[in-house]
Amino acid sequence: MRHLTVSLQGMFFLAFVFAMVPSVFAGLPDIEAAVMNKDYAQVRQLASQVLKDSNDPSQRTEAQYYFGLAQLRLGQYTDARSAFQTVMDAHPNQDIYDRAALGMAEGFYMAGYYKDALDTGGKLLKHSPHSSFLSLIYLKIARANLKLMRWEKANEYLNRVINEFPKSPEAPIARQLLEEKQYFAVQVGSFLDKGRAITLIDDLKGGGQYAYIVETTRADGQKFYRVRVGQMSSLKDAEELEKRLAKLGYPTLIYP
Repeated sequence: MRHLTVSLQGMFFLAFVFAMVPSVFAGLPDIEAAVMNKDYAQVRQLASQVLKDSNDPSQRTEAQYYFGLAQLRLGQYTDARSAFQTVMDAHPNQDIYDRAALGMAEGFYMAGYYKDALDTGGKLLKHSPHSSFLSLIYLKIARANLKLMRWEKANEYLNRVINEFPKSPEAPIARQLLEEKQYFAVQVGSFLDKGRAITLIDDLKGGGQYAYIVETTRADGQKFYRVRVGQMSSLKDAEELEKRLAKLGYPTLIYP
């Protein structure tokens, strides 16, 4: 009986020890699963754990990228850019370097630093001219140019996406952006149901806003009715309108 008791105690001790050992190798697959589920709070938590527990440089670099991605999606743009810079400074393989640089460009773009976003995209294109993310790089550069009212340069890169990568996920977005007029508007809703879009239009017009519907079609044929306000030649004017509409509770996004 005493021998059995000791054995059981040993088993419990081993179970406790294994429970305390960091699950580094399971960490990255868990992070990727959380990314697929778009649970970015979980991504951040898991990435932080791997960064804390792992001594493997490649694992730490990849975890750092996912930490940056989580911060980006959670709106923490400064922290995201810092994480992406750390990844790039580690001189990782081209794939993760390119992903981090794309994240850096998006971090600048989302924070409204369009010149920095354009500069980052341009540097990435020079660094990785044959990147597997080339269509996305083109799209990032085009979007930054649009915000800077460099219409011809933006159209050049949008056409590159369409001509060089016609079946890419970015191609339908590029086609839609090419159809946009050369002015800024604030989008406050996107609906599958046209009736809901019209209801929102009436609400906005009742508040004295110039609102209208832009109908777009995805690559799969699905139609969307996008509600937009204003037609402005200045990004500054669009940003001021966006702030006013956001204060009224509308979800806002400046186009193009």
